[in-house]
Amino acid sequence: MSGSRITFTEGQTDQPQALERVITHVQQQLTGAGLDRLREAKRPLFAGIGASYAALAVPVDVLRTHGIDGRRVLSSEIEEGTHGFETDLLIGISQGGRSSETIAAFKEAGDVPNVAVLNVLESPLGRLADMTVDLGNEPDSYASTIGFTGTIAALDLIAGAIAGRDASDDPWHGIGARMTAVREQAADVIGGLQARAARCVAADVVAAGASRASAEEGALLLREVVRMPAAASVTRNYLHGEMESAGNTLHIVFGDGREIELARSLSGAGHCTLLVTARQVAPSDSLGVVRLPDAAPGARVVLETVVLQELSAALSTERNIPIESFVFANDDTKEGGVNPADFAIASPVAAAP
Repeated sequence: MSGSRITFTEGQTDQPQALERVITHVQQQLTGAGLDRLREAKRPLFAGIGASYAALAVPVDVLRTHGIDGRRVLSSEIEEGTHGFETDLLIGISQGGRSSETIAAFKEAGDVPNVAVLNVLESPLGRLADMTVDLGNEPDSYASTIGFTGTIAALDLIAGAIAGRDASDDPWHGIGARMTAVREQAADVIGGLQARAARCVAADVVAAGASRASAEEGALLLREVVRMPAAASVTRNYLHGEMESAGNTLHIVFGDGREIELARSLSGAGHCTLLVTARQVAPSDSLGVVRLPDAAPGARVVLETVVLQELSAALSTERNIPIESFVFANDDTKEGGVNPADFAIASPVAAAP
């Protein structure tokens, strides 16, 4: 287990300083033999489940910009081995190191070298790995805060190492201050739309590129924290019919290109919309805008996640749903089962008569 379990709100507050610790800790590990091993990879395959899978959109995007064929799969897709994938390095992600699907994938990977990215180093996955990169055993909330953003930073640094990114090209400088500023702005913007957003019956979260990690994490947070049905979509695919179901729905859009016109179209039709962008865009009655500072893809995803966390916390309060009150305890998703002390089971569904 991690050093300690903290609340979601504590995770939000502590996150800027914690992330800076994580970045320093990970950078210290990516030297010497560890760095050499990563730089040998030509066809890395990333595997994760849940939020960890969402995070993998970041290294895949970073590697592709450097001409490297990085791919991500759900760990459950390779529980019986990596045959069918021409990979020379399996990189598995599990914050607690107990995700049963990722452990199974590592056991069946055969002779393929592997790296485990973890927060909890002493764990079943950590013991299986040829190499580990850990976040430093940071305290985390059950609906992950620092565990997720720390994983994003670690994966960006790993992708940079594989691609041979110059050490002077540091996308993480000043990230703590940027996170604090974005959270403050997001709180102001979200405060103006949260009452209406909380009455929505569902949410669509839309993005492209590395920000697909934000969209997928956003949909997961809205399901976990707010108990709002939510789906993540890729921008261009969303335009091809998916957006037609808009109606009493919340729309969260990340991006600086076609996403801006998409957000305007949705809000212009009267749909509650939150646009998160680095461009100057005027808000309107149905459109809230959080403007981000310019940032490299990985750092941008972290800043987008700060907005999502603020939104989820606000809607949880508005809908009177305790953030930590998870409903279902699936004890086959973690090796050793779940720890009931991590969350309270409080189903919102009335018992059948």
